[in-house]
Amino acid sequence: MVRSEIAKPKRRRRLLIALGVVGALLVAGVFVLRTPSPVGHWNSAAGYEDYLAKYGRSMQDMPKPAATLDVRTDYGLVRVYRFAGSPKNLRPLVLLPGTMSGTPVWADNMPSLLKLGDVYTLDLLGEPGMSIQNRPITNADDKAAWLDQTLAALPDKQFNVLGLSIGGWTATNLAVRRPDRIATLSLLEPGLVFGNIPAETAIRALPASVKWLPRSWRDSFNSYTAGGAPVEHVPVADMIESAMKNYTIRQPQPGRITEQQLADLKMPVLAIIAGKSVMHDPIKAREVAERVLKNKTVKFYPDASHAINGEYPDQLAADLQAFLTTHGRTS
Repeated sequence: MVRSEIAKPKRRRRLLIALGVVGALLVAGVFVLRTPSPVGHWNSAAGYEDYLAKYGRSMQDMPKPAATLDVRTDYGLVRVYRFAGSPKNLRPLVLLPGTMSGTPVWADNMPSLLKLGDVYTLDLLGEPGMSIQNRPITNADDKAAWLDQTLAALPDKQFNVLGLSIGGWTATNLAVRRPDRIATLSLLEPGLVFGNIPAETAIRALPASVKWLPRSWRDSFNSYTAGGAPVEHVPVADMIESAMKNYTIRQPQPGRITEQQLADLKMPVLAIIAGKSVMHDPIKAREVAERVLKNKTVKFYPDASHAINGEYPDQLAADLQAFLTTHGRTS
């Protein structure tokens, strides 16, 4: 189906901020560590109420969930939504978002993804969203543990896990440490998996990480990560702006996944890399994925930015369907 020139920029604007803030927050860890609280938290009641209102408005662009679950883990409650899709004899998809975003960033992808079967989305623990952290997350093992415990509470034994940006790192970290519940691993512009964040991006991220600076500083950085696209006056952008301003993340910065860890992965891996990404060197990231992963499918979108899921939702779904038809069936 041909998308109109109006619809495509609208999708792009809705999602690109969620992808862009990953760089800002990775760099901002030094500021985060100054807070005395041991867990991620809202900075004020008013800030939390502001975020709740904007999260609710952003969720209006999502289909209605078949179920809303709050899964208890050793590190807090994880908000999970289940969406009923068309039966395809595929294991359910589990979607992990980028940092400072949450479930609403998948709005443009849900229509095509639900054609593949049931979909679970969750809000990352220790991040802004409906999940509530109540115990410190101190290392990568803890990050894998809460996600593994979340999947264990769901009715299926294995899942097709798809991670976007820092959600890609989160999915890979689980696959490295607790792989049993992952049937397939799909990585969409993952952060710190196939390459490091470039110095220019890190430098540009510094102003965006300071909460008291004007929104325009954050918008400028987020636009940079999405190939210069505008970011203003979009519900999900307002939600993420509220999160950046009102929530403090309190957990260690992700460490780079090593090439040896990638080489040791046993499950099939789909890696999708944007040719205009500023979150890693795209050419080198593609080379690492193709050289190191054993059971892999590598896709390269030369004209995509780090906001790839908002730019190419239909192509992503088609590539994912081809991959899962081969590797992600229930039997």
